[in-house]
Amino acid sequence: MPPAQIAPWPLVKQGDKFFPVRTLQQLLRARQNPVAVDGIFGPRTKSAVEVFQRDKGLAADGIVGPNTWPKLVVQVKRGSTGDAVRGVQEVMDHHDQSDGEAPAVQIDGIFGPRTDAFVRGFQSALGTPSDGIVGPITWRGLVSGMFAG
Repeated sequence: MPPAQIAPWPLVKQGDKFFPVRTLQQLLRARQNPVAVDGIFGPRTKSAVEVFQRDKGLAADGIVGPNTWPKLVVQVKRGSTGDAVRGVQEVMDHHDQSDGEAPAVQIDGIFGPRTDAFVRGFQSALGTPSDGIVGPITWRGLVSGMFAG
């Protein structure tokens, strides 16, 4: 059970742009649904969501909400690689408030020390165990825009 202060899973649908669309697109790619990662929830992203929803036995409405997100997220941790890690890094980039003072976030799909440090700090801020594992509760906090600047 997630801590009460974590925002609910967001509703993301066709016409939406930017956060968390890029993360959604990375997660679709991680689930073998190739889409462009452009931050625009257009017809191709909607179609990929509908295919994913049908494959998972969900209502294929093309809207990513509380029934779809939990089936879409992929657990990642230090040492993981691939599109799901890029999804975490998209969130890191979204939350970057260094105004260029820190090195740019590398969306390279490698869950290394910087991604691990971000995840652990994010988990501490959420009030969840700071284990560095991005599972459903951490994903929910990440994509809901908690602590966004």
